[in-house]
Amino acid sequence: MREDFLYHVWKFQKFNIEGIKTAENDVLDIIHPGFQNDLSGPDFFNSKIQIGDQLWAGNVEMHLKSSDWYFHNHETDPNYDNVILHVVWDHDAEIYRKDNSVIPTLVLKDRVEAGILEAYEILLEKSHLVLNCENDFKDFSDFQVNHWLERLYFERLESRSKLIMELLSSTGNNWEAVLFILLCRSFGSKVNADAFQKLAESFDFKIVQKFGANQFSLEALLLGQAGLIRETDQYSLDLKKEYDYLKHKFSLENEFLESPQFFRLRPDNFPTIRLAQLAAIYAKHKSLFQNIILEKNLAEFYKLFEIEVSEYWNRHYNFGKSHSVRKKKLTSNFIDLLLINCVIPLKHSYASYLGEEDEGVIQDLISEIKVEKNSVISIFNQLRPGTAKNAMDSQALLQLKTEYCNLNKCLQCELGASILRKSAKYI
Repeated sequence: MREDFLYHVWKFQKFNIEGIKTAENDVLDIIHPGFQNDLSGPDFFNSKIQIGDQLWAGNVEMHLKSSDWYFHNHETDPNYDNVILHVVWDHDAEIYRKDNSVIPTLVLKDRVEAGILEAYEILLEKSHLVLNCENDFKDFSDFQVNHWLERLYFERLESRSKLIMELLSSTGNNWEAVLFILLCRSFGSKVNADAFQKLAESFDFKIVQKFGANQFSLEALLLGQAGLIRETDQYSLDLKKEYDYLKHKFSLENEFLESPQFFRLRPDNFPTIRLAQLAAIYAKHKSLFQNIILEKNLAEFYKLFEIEVSEYWNRHYNFGKSHSVRKKKLTSNFIDLLLINCVIPLKHSYASYLGEEDEGVIQDLISEIKVEKNSVISIFNQLRPGTAKNAMDSQALLQLKTEYCNLNKCLQCELGASILRKSAKYI
């Protein structure tokens, strides 16, 4: 058993409170269980209880065994001086305050009915094939699943917003520069995400703004800074000459940058192609950030990212060997990924920065994007066909799997916690 089971039982009062007394045999009345604390310190704060004739307001601490209080060194931590009740599964030691008075203890072991304990053991203490709740997942109501997925999606957005705000601070509150870094990372996909981000952070974004519509100079800057220019033909020689000029003019350094990888990538995802496409985007749009903030539907974004690479790249995947003409446009699938991983988190962060509400706009946009296909989404769709209907659902399910299922945080999950709630008769 883990302490999060005690948190759940206490938070939702899923135990028999009839004739409840402390371990010291004093009558206990729980007026309010308090609010769970996810940070350091006692587990619940602002709790209200009455012991005998005395009303108490303060914090509640929980342990599997009373002696864990000493194991965790709470007796020397002033954050625990205001604990008014110690809630435990097994009571194996008295706990004292600084004035030598005993901290009242509530023992739950004999007050939790077998049904909820059995449900907990099935959920978290028995082996499963893919998910702890795999046998129950199909039985959750549509409302319950949809409501939880919506919350999870915005939880995922908020976690990304924290990273975006860190970038905003590091760029001197330059939203255009933040967008450039995020786009670079997204264009690198999984294999080259870190390398492309470091590339974007290796020079001042003002250099990109300075060259504006000059697609050739932007290509030279990006490909040269990435160390990808191979002098094999006239175009590569011209790019190298332009990059050398830019490197000298702006004191660029790239000796310690991570080299982008080609290994295990399809040609359309080669870093040379992705950087050439990125140069084309910035050559086309002078104020890309403002354009992104103004656009609201999927069709508008597809048009925004409709670009043409330099003619050279319609015949090449890398420097040197050529092929028959093939337009290297951004596919709708790739644009969808840009929206999911870069554009929508940026729009949400900017709205929050301005103190504006944008959940409706964000939800409408992400719901327009088709569902992602990967092994995680397949798991949920197999357990409950049709669980993921669009990109909002698939992003929410990724959040569910990585931040809850994989960490066995079932009791912090609305779906997992509901299994225990319906197993208990005490309300």
